Amino acid sequence: MQIIDAQIHLWGKGLPSNMAHRQVTSFTAEEAIGMMDEAGVDGAVIHPPSWDKDSTQMALDAVQRYPGRFAIMDSPPLDRPNSRALIEGLRDRPGMLGIRYTVLAGHEREMLDKGELEWLWPVAERAGVPVAFLATDSLKTFGDIAARHPGLKITIDHLGGRGGNTTLKDAAAMTHMPELLALAKYPNVAVKATGAPGYSSEPYPFPKMHTYLQQIYETFGPERIFWGTDITKMPCSWTDCILMFTEGMPWLNKADLPLIMGEAICKWWGWRRAS
Repeated sequence: MQIIDAQIHLWGKGLPSNMAHRQVTSFTAEEAIGMMDEAGVDGAVIHPPSWDKDSTQMALDAVQRYPGRFAIMDSPPLDRPNSRALIEGLRDRPGMLGIRYTVLAGHEREMLDKGELEWLWPVAERAGVPVAFLATDSLKTFGDIAARHPGLKITIDHLGGRGGNTTLKDAAAMTHMPELLALAKYPNVAVKATGAPGYSSEPYPFPKMHTYLQQIYETFGPERIFWGTDITKMPCSWTDCILMFTEGMPWLNKADLPLIMGEAICKWWGWRRAS
């Protein structure tokens, strides 16, 4: 069974603006590979973070140095004259799978709310560029987008929650679940089950989170739920994040584990990993 992490960050300078992440000035591909090898993680999708302006180039370098181990969900600017061309040609760049943004607040959220991203959905749909969003307050909006653009593959980050942008735990962090589960009726919407331990007030195996993971699993199915960590803000090891799924969930059909742990995301985002 291949194990693919749906989200990690690499950076070479600057402290993370999100305080939930390790407050260190770098987390390199070499560090990640060492931890991945120790835990048995075969590959990981890099999401270049905003606090290091050179993080996309760092990700591209990692793809080249470690064939088959890394791919990229980039965040090219959406408000520049060449934005359309950047999206249309994104998958021509080695390792690039799609695009990912946070729309909890800030400029991208404002663009979404004002309808200034309406050009993006048909462009990405035609170009076969998957999109991923951290979008807790805009889940209904993405339902509308999914309905209007059935060929656009949309992924909702971090179980639909706020990830490291909230200090709320357990049920208090999961009040958005009805809106998230309502998106399952759109076959072009999937969920990243990334960072689940970070929402838990309990230690491994983080039992209070199992209720929400089971709801997502039973509603979206194993082909539309993707395991991952966002490892630099996890309260536990990469190994514990894996075992939470592979050993800690008796309700999860073991036959579905290969999909959830890696096969489904490679298919959804079109990652053709080197053997």
